[in-house]
Amino acid sequence: VLSLSWAPTYCLTHTDDSAECSGKGYGFVLHGLWPQYDSGGYPEKCQTQMELTAEAAARGRTIYPSPRLMEHEWTEHGTCSGLQALDYFQAADRATAVLKIPQALDAPRSSQSLSADQILGFFRASNPQMPDGSMTLACSRNSFSEVRVCLTKDLSIRACGRGVRSSCPQT
Repeated sequence: VLSLSWAPTYCLTHTDDSAECSGKGYGFVLHGLWPQYDSGGYPEKCQTQMELTAEAAARGRTIYPSPRLMEHEWTEHGTCSGLQALDYFQAADRATAVLKIPQALDAPRSSQSLSADQILGFFRASNPQMPDGSMTLACSRNSFSEVRVCLTKDLSIRACGRGVRSSCPQT
């Protein structure tokens, strides 16, 4: 799963994250890339001999909005990817290029009130190659927080498994 976080919602509750939230004006940012079970859920914090090298961390800092998030994503999900840290960050960078962000959602300058279906509709219109059921939305306290796209191991968009669902209300 490729997860892109909606920075305005994140920054409402993480005011201490100045690397991402101090007036940067971000819209969607890379949250992470992780293995996902078709039944829902995902492996996390896997035991591995692979380490976050200085070279990998330098690469990770170029694609994540904050070093804290980059380190968290490696520990939480990258360790379960089966990839070396540098390869994991390179895959995450390639994965972000798979999805076109709709212009209407590309760091808008004012607040918007949209339904889950409207958000999904914007993404479908900007990514007509997406199969049905390949994207879910995550919400936090009725505010949109993430878009998640199911991918194959070669980073092509695919339909999500039956257990992978949106957590946003329809309204």
